[in-house]
Amino acid sequence: MPESLSITASSVDPGLLTLPWSTTLADWPSSHIVYLPKGISRHLVRFANLSGRVVAIKETTEQMARREYDMLGNLDRLDVPCVQRIAVIAGRTDVAGRPLPAALVTAHLKFSLPYRALFTQVLRPDTATRLVDALAALLVRLHNVGFFWGDVSLSNTLFRRDAGAFAAYLVDAETGELHETGLTPGQRAHDLDVARTNIAGEIMDLEAGGRLEGGVDAIAIADGIVSSYHSLWAALHDKESFGVDESWRLTERVQRLNDLGFDIGEMSIQTTADGTRVSIQPKVVDAGHHTRRLIRLTGLDVEENQARRLLNDLDEFRVRISRLGDDEEMVAHEWLTRVFEPVIKAIPWDLRAKLEPAEVFHQVLEHRWYMSQARGRSVPLAEVLTSYIDEVLRHRRDEATLMGPPTETVSLSVITSSMPVVDDEDDDIDWRDLV
Repeated sequence: MPESLSITASSVDPGLLTLPWSTTLADWPSSHIVYLPKGISRHLVRFANLSGRVVAIKETTEQMARREYDMLGNLDRLDVPCVQRIAVIAGRTDVAGRPLPAALVTAHLKFSLPYRALFTQVLRPDTATRLVDALAALLVRLHNVGFFWGDVSLSNTLFRRDAGAFAAYLVDAETGELHETGLTPGQRAHDLDVARTNIAGEIMDLEAGGRLEGGVDAIAIADGIVSSYHSLWAALHDKESFGVDESWRLTERVQRLNDLGFDIGEMSIQTTADGTRVSIQPKVVDAGHHTRRLIRLTGLDVEENQARRLLNDLDEFRVRISRLGDDEEMVAHEWLTRVFEPVIKAIPWDLRAKLEPAEVFHQVLEHRWYMSQARGRSVPLAEVLTSYIDEVLRHRRDEATLMGPPTETVSLSVITSSMPVVDDEDDDIDWRDLV
């Protein structure tokens, strides 16, 4: 390791010292490299093993690496979905003493995929729409905390499955700016215009490669982020006026925002001089309303739509066992131990890297609904699980960490899991609970 090497890290990891920093990233030996699908980047980005976990390493200038490192730290403190920063490596030189680029090290987001890896052969319109909607929601969250992205695109985003939808995470923050006083309409419009242009280009690129389903309009898909963004931004920020005899609309507005996944910090309420009209404007705290409630009740930390689905099942469980008057935390613990955990523990070890647990549970509930509809009766969960594992889950690709061949091009027919196998003494399941 060169004596001049400088490491700035958010936490101490001795494994950073063992990586071949005196070699340009393009020439790192395969023993250090993990072959994962990645988006298009203006910089060289490769994945590597670091102390048993996967990290992304990007070569860039020291100034840009430190700037992005600081920005990712700020976004994390603001609870914005983004990759986790690990370190900046500066002062790199090769064995001959020639300078090498600085490197930014970030953690690989488990169960996440770049948009190009979210389809096997062609991109279907509904998948494209869900991706764009997820990116629009991320952009609203970023703008809500005063972050100007500057380079919004599908390529600069990672996606995780979220109960039939997707959750988007920011990957590249090097062009971003954080404004404590918030963004101007012009700044927000600029980000939105860049997003529309980049998305159209990315979809057209798929079309040129024959990876777009026939009849799909790339421009229409790109336009979707504009309408989705404006719709969500208006729901969060528009002022609403109603008569004093319609006070129920205040509660309705709060419920509508909660349903969108946002919590309210405070509500600005104004009345007219004659007391006939009321105007309200909410101050949104951030997304994660259902996520925070689920964490409080069960300790499960999942995506927002997954949390909403799990909470719905918890509420149905409370009704099913006639415990409506009981303490919510007690019922939640009972649901966790009698319903959720047995389902997850029933998944064979060799299949547990296919999807994250909350997504598996959501899909099991979906599978149960379809089976019940087909048979015209409720199907026991134990039978649903067997069917889901054999007919659905076993045929999915692993998504904990997708591994590709040494060419760094992803072969979806050759994908293996890097998820470690851990013994669990509590794997015995009482199937009587799975009803």
